[in-house]
Amino acid sequence: MIVDIALVLAGLIALVIGGEYLVRGATALSLRLGLPPLIVGLTVVAFGTSAPEMIVSVAAVLNGSPDIALGNVIGSNIANVLIVLGLPALIAGIRTDQADLRESWALMVAATLLVILFAHLGPIHWPQGLIMLGALVLVVWRQITTARRDAALTPASGDSIGAELGGGAELAPWRRILLWLGIGLVALPVGGQVLVTGATDIARLLGISEAVIGLTLVAVGTSLPELATSVIAALRGRADLALGNVIGSNIFNILSILGVTALIGTLPVPEQMMNRDLWIMLATALLPAPFLFLRWPLGRLAGAGFLAAYGLYVGSML
Repeated sequence: MIVDIALVLAGLIALVIGGEYLVRGATALSLRLGLPPLIVGLTVVAFGTSAPEMIVSVAAVLNGSPDIALGNVIGSNIANVLIVLGLPALIAGIRTDQADLRESWALMVAATLLVILFAHLGPIHWPQGLIMLGALVLVVWRQITTARRDAALTPASGDSIGAELGGGAELAPWRRILLWLGIGLVALPVGGQVLVTGATDIARLLGISEAVIGLTLVAVGTSLPELATSVIAALRGRADLALGNVIGSNIFNILSILGVTALIGTLPVPEQMMNRDLWIMLATALLPAPFLFLRWPLGRLAGAGFLAAYGLYVGSML
């Protein structure tokens, strides 16, 4: 048991380090290419911070633990809304009037409904995986073209994001960018493999289902890069990056991670996830709606409510 706990901790540390360096390198690279901040948040940062979920889910399927793979995605999407938005809101508050993310939110809800539909039609396997990956291509294309049409988003505004994320990423030389990306790409797969191994062994020793481990421990662990990025973004007053990061990550988690893992192996949906967790994921996806459409700020009270809701969710599984 001690060895397994050490493996989980080591895996989480590797994922955090890998996610940090991958986001840092990806952000610096995007700024070198002159991408505006909303595109960075919805694509580069969101996809970069979702890399741990991808690595863990693929490793879980290859290790014969599909419940961890599916639970990781569902649990991460729930944690992203309730924790990754809740904690920054509790610390500093998040403004929602700095960027129009209503369409992106609608796409996130649509992706959530799509995976619920596939889950109720039977095990998720390669045909559904191809559909989800095709949908991801359309979503990314739509997000980029929409953001570029927004006259308020200019390359100049994007140049400041690296500094606001902490560390002046836009000034990094190419050699340093490649080093950051390299560290991230090495640490993530190693951390993912170690985490899945330790978590699976703990689940078996304690008689806890792999689905519950995936929905809680693994999901929160792989959401740490999103949390770090969003806290920094909120403290720097960049609500568009914080909110875009969560929305983009949730879209990516469903369409890309489940899409890729479904191509690798079949994903059966446990009854608990079918009857409860998928619907909780949908409910949490709907939570930001009034804040986005009515331009209400995500204040400390809302942040505390989000965190309390996550505590109740985890407590209901123990």
